[in-house]
Amino acid sequence: MTPLGAAVLVAAGFTATGPAAPATAAVPSTIPLTVTNNSGRGEPLYVYNLGTELSTGRQGWADANGTFHPWPAGGNPPTPAPDASIPGPATGRSATIRMPKFSGRVYFSYGQKLVFRLTTGGLVQPAVQNPSDPNRDILFNWSEYTLNDSGLWINSTQVDMFSAPYAVGVKRADGTTASTGHLKAGGYQGFFTALRTHPGGWANLVQTRPDGTVLRALAPGHGIETGGLPASVMDDYIDRVWRKYGSATLTVTPFADRPGTRYFGRVSGTTMNFTNGAGAVVTSFQKPDSDSVFGCYKRLDAPNDQVRGPISRTLCAGFNRSTLLVNASQPDTGSAAFYQDAVTNQYAKEIHARTADGTAYAFAFDDVGHHESLVNDGNPQQAYLTLDPLS
Repeated sequence: MTPLGAAVLVAAGFTATGPAAPATAAVPSTIPLTVTNNSGRGEPLYVYNLGTELSTGRQGWADANGTFHPWPAGGNPPTPAPDASIPGPATGRSATIRMPKFSGRVYFSYGQKLVFRLTTGGLVQPAVQNPSDPNRDILFNWSEYTLNDSGLWINSTQVDMFSAPYAVGVKRADGTTASTGHLKAGGYQGFFTALRTHPGGWANLVQTRPDGTVLRALAPGHGIETGGLPASVMDDYIDRVWRKYGSATLTVTPFADRPGTRYFGRVSGTTMNFTNGAGAVVTSFQKPDSDSVFGCYKRLDAPNDQVRGPISRTLCAGFNRSTLLVNASQPDTGSAAFYQDAVTNQYAKEIHARTADGTAYAFAFDDVGHHESLVNDGNPQQAYLTLDPLS
């Protein structure tokens, strides 16, 4: 298990930045979240709203009324957390709860309650790449959101795993609704079928119950962690990128609203150095490994600054989408060239191919170029979580 902290959405490439709410429309302390169960499944549904209270920085959970409850002190070894579950609607029905001003997650599980524990550092959350995790055989998923004084940002995420499908939405002040996350018809089962056709360990990302029931596919970084996916799976592509930019220049324009801010990358040995327009080196990256690429961390660390982080985000997206060899000016403005190389993030490729609107959070910085499954509004009237069939 891993700690659930205030930066969970940042770690998933989901940052609470955007237009401020209109001065005449202050965001209330809670907004309604309607959960609609279209799964067709007969088991009980459990819903959880966990996160960080933005006004205090305290970690805790919200009940169905949106009332915040701080977690009690944990222990070492971890101690059981209070039962934060909210009974969810039966299939074919909806239920409405309240969302407070959180940076957090809305979990849902079918058939069994999730197991949460507390350490001295706070909440630990399910980490099903660990075969001994108590949630390993439970069918569950989660959405990530931030609700603050500037509005609501809510996404569907596959950064850690692809599992029980759902969509998110927001109702705007003018009565219109924006949503994202739905799969194409047959997309859920089609994803697992497609993943299993890719040689080289990709099929090993799929987790099943002992009876063979498919539960999820782990993200490829977790696949490397568990040994199911070879640690060298992206090496050939990484090597080719390093060779290309030993004699060519990679131009990164990380801010769409600042086209004049550009950085220029060239490889020397095992290092890619980026210079600014004056020729000064502003940051350098050691040649990444596959895990760095999939996780957008380690050798592709992306601090929350104005130089290294934005460059790293762009590099990470280009590696996962395998576009760095076909486009020396990053990020890409369209998606036509994504995932076309034989060496690519097959997990991300197959997810994007099956979402109804083509967007997803299949890796941490899938928002580069606005290919993420995210909706936001500065004056949200209501949020939606719609659970779809596993078909």
